[in-house]
Amino acid sequence: MQDRATILLEALPYIQEFHGKTIVIKLGGSLMGKEKLLDAMLRDIVLLSYVGMKIVIVHGGGPEVSEEMRKLGKKPKFVEGLRVTDEKTMEILHEQLAGKINKEIVLGINKHGGRAVGISGMDGNLIRAHKLLYKTTTSKGREVEVDLGLVGEVEQINPTVINYLVGTGYIPVIAPIGIDADGRSLNINADVVAAELAASMRAKKLILLTDVIGVMRDPKDEKTLISQLTAEETQKLIQEGIIKKGMIPKIEACLRAVQSGVERTHIISGTAPHVLLLEILTERGIGTMIERGK
Repeated sequence: MQDRATILLEALPYIQEFHGKTIVIKLGGSLMGKEKLLDAMLRDIVLLSYVGMKIVIVHGGGPEVSEEMRKLGKKPKFVEGLRVTDEKTMEILHEQLAGKINKEIVLGINKHGGRAVGISGMDGNLIRAHKLLYKTTTSKGREVEVDLGLVGEVEQINPTVINYLVGTGYIPVIAPIGIDADGRSLNINADVVAAELAASMRAKKLILLTDVIGVMRDPKDEKTLISQLTAEETQKLIQEGIIKKGMIPKIEACLRAVQSGVERTHIISGTAPHVLLLEILTERGIGTMIERGK
């Protein structure tokens, strides 16, 4: 019994520190197919909301979208981790990402006593975007431009609707689809949306829940996890090739957030139970924390 009391008391200073503060949480697509794990995560989010934190959720859904595409006889295509999005793929994103997946998260939060509202970046002019002009380098060192279709990058975040929702006790659940000046919907990387939203709201924390434990010096050895980095140290690891491939968009999102005023960003694995509580409410934390530094 004493041990339980000690655990609760350890959480007190963190509850005090984050009470009334905004925390943006990105739920990775890999979580969406794991019903029990997602349910436990949403229950923890409700707890954080009840102790006074203003929680904003941005979610992915890549694996489920890809599965739905295969069912319809359409092969998913990616360029360096970014989904090539034609008109048909965009329809599937509307159905799966802004529809089914978004509502599953909302229902899960409401089931545990929270008050969630599901929206996409198209609602309330939340995410203004423009088509992404993506450049990459060939094996021969030549820079080429790749047309990814209806893939966008954030031009501007208008957080009015989100500020209203969190200010009145709701948990916004956001699907990362933006809208351009011509009224077209665009598919946007969820890590980028979460970072831009955290920056526009001056969030206390940005937490990216993914399927890896954090930044590792050796991706095959979890013992090489780097628990804390400054923005400068992070840039150096990118230059040295230690941070590479799929981790780069997440790291760039974290750097964008801290350079725009977000105090701390975190990359943690969402594949273990109660990781959010361990990260936010305990002294040791988990995963990799990135902060601006000097």
